Amino acid sequence: MNLTKRKLILILIFILVSASLFRVLRITINTSYILNLEHDPNTNNKRADTYGDKILSDKELRFLYDIILQKSPCNLLVFGLEDQYLKLPSINEGGTTIFLEDKPEKLIKMTSNVNGSTRVFRIRYKTSAKEAYKLLKHARTHSSCSLRSGIRTLTAKCKIALTGLPKEVFKTKWDVIVVDGPGGDGPESPGRMGAIYMAGVLARAGNGTNVVVHDVDRMIEKWFSWEFLSEKNLVSSKGKFWNFKIDQKKNLVSLKQV
Repeated sequence: MNLTKRKLILILIFILVSASLFRVLRITINTSYILNLEHDPNTNNKRADTYGDKILSDKELRFLYDIILQKSPCNLLVFGLEDQYLKLPSINEGGTTIFLEDKPEKLIKMTSNVNGSTRVFRIRYKTSAKEAYKLLKHARTHSSCSLRSGIRTLTAKCKIALTGLPKEVFKTKWDVIVVDGPGGDGPESPGRMGAIYMAGVLARAGNGTNVVVHDVDRMIEKWFSWEFLSEKNLVSSKGKFWNFKIDQKKNLVSLKQV
C-alpha cells in the first residue's frame, strides 16, 4: 500500500514538473517572438516576389476568388491595390467593392474601372513599421483600442485606429475584407498594423465577415492577425494568405449609427 502511494506521489510530481516546464517553454517562445518584433519589426517582413512580377501565386489568387464568390454579390473592402486585384470588381459582380490605397501611382490604374459599385479612395497612414511593437503595447493597454467597444468609440486616442477612413467604410457591413496593403517591407514603410486592427473592428460589426490577410509569413502581419483577428477564428489558409471568419458581436453599435 505504501509503495502504491509513493508511485502516485512520484507520478503527481512528474506531471506538475512537466506542466511547469511546458509553461516556461511556451512563455520563452512567445517572449522571443515579441522581442524580435520590438527590436526588428521587419524580421521576415520582406516581400519576396517569387512569382515573377506577380504578388500572388495562381493558387493564392484562386483561393481569394473562391472566398469572394461564395458570398458574391457582397460588400468587399480591400486594403491595397495590386494589379492582380483589378479583376475583383468583376468577380464581385453586382456587389460593392471599395479599394483603399495610399500610393497615387496605383490609384491611376483603377480610374477607368470606377463606377457606382466600385470605388477607390486614397488614404494616408501616419505610422511606420518600426513602431509596430509600441503600437501593439499601446493597443493592449488602452481601452480606446478595445475591439469590444465598437466603431463609435474609435478616437484619435487609439494610435492604431484609422479614424480618417471614408464614411462609406464605417457605414457598410462588410462581407469580405482583404488586407494586402499598405506596404510593410521596410522600417519606414507604413506597415499593416492599422489595417489589420481596423479589419478586426469592422468585421465584428459585420455579418460573419471573412478577413483575408496576405503576407502572413512576415512578423507584423502574423502577430497583428493573431492579436486582432484571433487564431481561433482562422478557418483556412493558402500560401501567404490566412482566412479568418469573424462572428458579429451583438453588443456592438451598428455601423449605420456612426
